[in-house]
Amino acid sequence: MNALELIVLGRRLTKIGEAVLRGGAQPALPTGVGLVLRDVLAHPASSIRDITERTGLRQSYVSESVAKLRDRGIVETKADPNDARRTLASVTAGHPRNVARLGTASVDTALAQAVGASDPAAVASIIETLEALAAQLQTGEPGPILSQLRHSEEESS
Repeated sequence: MNALELIVLGRRLTKIGEAVLRGGAQPALPTGVGLVLRDVLAHPASSIRDITERTGLRQSYVSESVAKLRDRGIVETKADPNDARRTLASVTAGHPRNVARLGTASVDTALAQAVGASDPAAVASIIETLEALAAQLQTGEPGPILSQLRHSEEESS
């Protein structure tokens, strides 16, 4: 396997997981909007300028992305108490809990459809392989986004 094949595989698996998370609902966020969301998740109460600096995206695009995320109920904005001209963006309290809840959905059917497998044993073998790979690639500490999702999942329990 070469680097490009690995990237394509990763993106394909990501799309399958996102489709299961959405459950046929709204389409996935454009890449740039997703990047803004990941930054806001990792850095709550960030100004548009801070997000722009960290992501390298244009300020106008970051502002538009935050507005789209706010319209979807994923992000909330408020004026900076220290400088009312600045807008601070944070993920809504319910969004990580919702993602954590949806994240427990089974991907078996979606994987079977993606590979065209109808044999339950073949699907089980694919899932077993993916689980083994995930276990081998798991890092010691989760990043800030996964930490927030796990924290929200614990609060829901």
